[in-house]
Amino acid sequence: MKKSVILGVATVAGLAAAAATAGTVDDVKARGKLNCGVSSGLAGFSLPDANGEWQGFDVAVCRAVAAAVLGDSSAVEFVPTTGKTRFTALASGEIDMLARNTTWTFSRDVDLKFEFAGVNYYDGQGFMVPKALGVSSAKELDGATVCIQTGTTTELNLADFFRANNISYEPVPIETNAEAQQQYLAGACDVYTTDASGLAATRATFENPGDHVLLPEIISKEPLGPLVRHGDHEWGDIVRWTLNALVSAEELGVTSANIDELSAGTDNPEVNRLLGTEGTLGEMLGLNADWAASAIKAGGNYGEVFAKNIGEETPIGLARGLNAQWTDGGLLYSPPFR
Repeated sequence: MKKSVILGVATVAGLAAAAATAGTVDDVKARGKLNCGVSSGLAGFSLPDANGEWQGFDVAVCRAVAAAVLGDSSAVEFVPTTGKTRFTALASGEIDMLARNTTWTFSRDVDLKFEFAGVNYYDGQGFMVPKALGVSSAKELDGATVCIQTGTTTELNLADFFRANNISYEPVPIETNAEAQQQYLAGACDVYTTDASGLAATRATFENPGDHVLLPEIISKEPLGPLVRHGDHEWGDIVRWTLNALVSAEELGVTSANIDELSAGTDNPEVNRLLGTEGTLGEMLGLNADWAASAIKAGGNYGEVFAKNIGEETPIGLARGLNAQWTDGGLLYSPPFR
């Protein structure tokens, strides 16, 4: 889900430039809390549980950053945002970072003045329809009504796809995933389109998930990841390398189960540098030597976070696919810790 390409560009960019003049890491440390923007509710990615505690794949990134900076993964204020409000919230300084299924695009990076810290989920836009509709391909959707979130890249992708295939559609604008789910189930639209991961997450919450199918077409590239404001490079480095720490930990075999043992020192220099028993990486970031170890302990390495929140053993049921480690044929790859 995604990504407003046109949304008061000058205003957002101006807010971002002003907010970036202050050092975010100093603000977070002084406040003793990380303000992290997330979606307004997407199962498996960011959603409060029965006790009101935020859980999910994106939430885990926020908690890892809080642990790295503050030594406390619970020191996070989660701020729900929509496709329309997320960029203003970040640009104005209301939130310190955004971890909310947001696509890395040229205009968001260059024009809106945001800095993407990396990709935590490689995705693509798909389509969900009721099985009763009898459709097996998105190319059969001529004349369909389509629920689509406003202020997102899905709007442009959808228009391009239908135009390229010489078919028509009627958009049904919605602002949040909850509204989309309600409208779709009520029959206000024939189709719901968003990131394939979001469709899987939404379908998993239905009373009868089997009554709905995800069509085979993936019509876009949607590299989703956390972002910060341009110009605050120290903070950007912290968010970027915290995400990299989770990715590297999986590749290096560092898990929530063995991290305490490995933190005593190993024969692998890169593991030692990652966990802070060798070198001065934490000092370079202005953090404690065990910053990465704290981030990993917050929820486990990337693979553990994936499996717990959205993996094949969860109701969301997503396979690793492109999000597998590069050593397993996926795209997941961290620069070296040296």
